[in-house]
Amino acid sequence: MRTGLTKREKTTAIYFDEYGSMIEVQTHNTDLKKRLTAFAKDHPQCCRQIDDDE
Repeated sequence: MRTGLTKREKTTAIYFDEYGSMIEVQTHNTDLKKRLTAFAKDHPQCCRQIDDDE
């Protein structure tokens, strides 16, 4: 997938806090996206995909 970004610009950000139970992952890493999608499919009680810009 071509995003127009360099490898250095393709970052992964993980957001969470001590209060809530939700962790948000934002990434441009295609391999990580695929792994997270597969995990969400196998474990719907634990996580879910909430957005996809593609």
